[in-house]
Amino acid sequence: MISKLLNAISDKYPLIEKGASGFDGIKVKGMKFAINSYEAKGLGHVSTMCAKGFFGLMKMDTLIITPKYKDLPLFSYDRIKAMGNDKLYVEFYDTCVEGPNLKAIDDLLSKYSDIPKAEAKKQWYDDIKLSQTTTFVGKKKDSDSFDKMALEFMNAFVCIDAKDVTDHETKEKKTSVYVDGLLNNGGPATDVFLNAMGKEKTTELFKKVLF
Repeated sequence: MISKLLNAISDKYPLIEKGASGFDGIKVKGMKFAINSYEAKGLGHVSTMCAKGFFGLMKMDTLIITPKYKDLPLFSYDRIKAMGNDKLYVEFYDTCVEGPNLKAIDDLLSKYSDIPKAEAKKQWYDDIKLSQTTTFVGKKKDSDSFDKMALEFMNAFVCIDAKDVTDHETKEKKTSVYVDGLLNNGGPATDVFLNAMGKEKTTELFKKVLF
């Protein structure tokens, strides 16, 4: 699925592979991570992280878009398949200077309003998490439908008519609020890395590769 999402990005913004700064193949909590990053020309930074563990019973995929040149929110796709369950996370964080029209995302959320959602637990980043953020909950039988949905969200996101960033300092500061916040306050996925690798190595992974 990650390759299809990358293709959707590259159709609009050509990708240049940047690598993983030595983090590809790391093992954390019984999971082995395949990690990579890209420059999306005209958009910003893209990273991917795919993990497998527990004899193939758990699979996790992540794709993060950190816009630098288009005034779009930070976008995160996460997928967790475990024990016959499938969760699709579509998350948006306010890193915009002005903010684009996200009607295309709202329309997709309305289209799939009947699919069960996970109730979000309170987190420190709730104030910058946009209302379009959603977690769809399903079973293995729903995986093909979730793949289709994920691609629809990605296509909608990259096709949003956003302004070019002119105030790069403000854009970077707003992105740093989220990234530094994860490192300082933690989060469900961040805590796994912090506990396994420590603050210094996790900071390197986040700032050199993931964001």
